[in-house]
Amino acid sequence: MFTGIIEELGTVAACGTRLAVTCSTVLEDAQEGSSIAVNGVCLTALDLTRNSFSADLAPETLARTNLGDLRIGSRVNLERPVTPATRLSGHIVQGHVDATGEVLALDELRDGNWWLKVKVPAALDRYLVHKGSIAIDGISLTIATLDAAELGVTIIPHTYANTTLGSRHAGDRVNLEVDVLAKHVEKLILSGAIPRVT
Repeated sequence: MFTGIIEELGTVAACGTRLAVTCSTVLEDAQEGSSIAVNGVCLTALDLTRNSFSADLAPETLARTNLGDLRIGSRVNLERPVTPATRLSGHIVQGHVDATGEVLALDELRDGNWWLKVKVPAALDRYLVHKGSIAIDGISLTIATLDAAELGVTIIPHTYANTTLGSRHAGDRVNLEVDVLAKHVEKLILSGAIPRVT
């Protein structure tokens, strides 16, 4: 489990079905087989060195996420999983991407803030609520606006400078993970375990 608070920007050293990333912070306590979230995708770290790790990308991962779009030199958001003593600064992020969205705009606001608009697949709409949480490329963000298939979030200066969002452009694909609690509640209601309120 992750929190959506990005610890480090890594650089892609190899891509394809075997991804290699150069980095340092997320490797400090990593072991062979540790989980590391890359752009919000939970991957198993292999071939660890002092400044890199590799991970195998399954066909499902390549089909459902933007990791197949990466090129050598691409920057990626990295986060280690939480520990029992970790502060949950963001929200519960599993690293299990639901779909990709499309960046519609990234517009500068005042005081170094930015406004990000993302087109979201219709299948995810039922899990999105105003002021609810969403992970975009693994970054825990708060939904500020919802308009049909579009959502808007404010990007503060720290997030803009320390994640990949600062290099995003209209048309880019971003990984989306909705709040897992919303999916569980929906399943409980549909199964009849929780009565519907009329």
